[in-house]
Amino acid sequence: MRIKEHLKQLKPYQPGKPIEAVKAEYGLDKVVKLASNENPYGCSEAAKEALHHEIQQLALYPDGYSAALRTRLSEHLNVSETSLIFGNGSDEIIQILCRAFLNDKTNTIAAAPTFPQYKHNAVIEGAEVREIALRADGSHDLDAMLEAIDEQTQVVWVCSPNNPTGTYTAEGELISFLERVPSRVLVVLDEAYYEYVTAEDYPESIPLLNTYPNLMILRTFSKAYGLAALRVGYGIADEKLIRQIEPAREPFNTSRLGQAAAIAALDDQEFIASCIEKNQAGLQQYYDFDENARIKVLPFTDKLCFNRL
Repeated sequence: MRIKEHLKQLKPYQPGKPIEAVKAEYGLDKVVKLASNENPYGCSEAAKEALHHEIQQLALYPDGYSAALRTRLSEHLNVSETSLIFGNGSDEIIQILCRAFLNDKTNTIAAAPTFPQYKHNAVIEGAEVREIALRADGSHDLDAMLEAIDEQTQVVWVCSPNNPTGTYTAEGELISFLERVPSRVLVVLDEAYYEYVTAEDYPESIPLLNTYPNLMILRTFSKAYGLAALRVGYGIADEKLIRQIEPAREPFNTSRLGQAAAIAALDDQEFIASCIEKNQAGLQQYYDFDENARIKVLPFTDKLCFNRL
């Protein structure tokens, strides 16, 4: 049997060790996990209540179209229902895009370092991955990324806020970049931490879809909404693009539990507001600790817009 040669250069994704495993290994009663950017305040109580009802339906397949969640999210975002695609976390949307756009005759462009799944999935498809080093302040070098585009480029990934540096791409810089990217090249704006951003010059990206049909926005219920265990992410894009990539999506890829919890979580924006406030306080605590301990921090501190811990 012969597997793809590309797989031989990859290692499986290594998530942070589960809290239960750390407790057992070291005989601990309490562990605070910092590795996975999980919401330390949990999730909305409304989401938990929704799960109590939905757990009675475990024998039934979920709605593969996520119709109820689709309707509620389209209302929340003020977009059409047909401009949405759902995934088993936004990770799966990344996989869908790589499956739909990339092969061994194409290339894709991403920052370095950034979220590793862009590169991981591109390599599986046999595509060339062009990694562009971040600027000295930890932000995306969009000019260099633009220069790396050629006739074989299919997808450019922009993670904002970036994982792991926490820097974001300001509105003016993003629009200037989108103006210059060829319309045949897909720009994926990964906004997994969108809800945490408080910077005034952070772009409100959804209205940009009306001008740039080659833009796709990724978001998730795993971070601020605290539903990481249920794996619900989504993409927002031009309706034609969504129709074209839908065949690459697996059927029933989001669960009944995940859909129900996400709907309830959307209806509890007070919980999100509370998490944002607490996160900002924690970020200041982080800065104060660094200063008191004389720990050197990266020079882009003033652009860090969420607590990476």
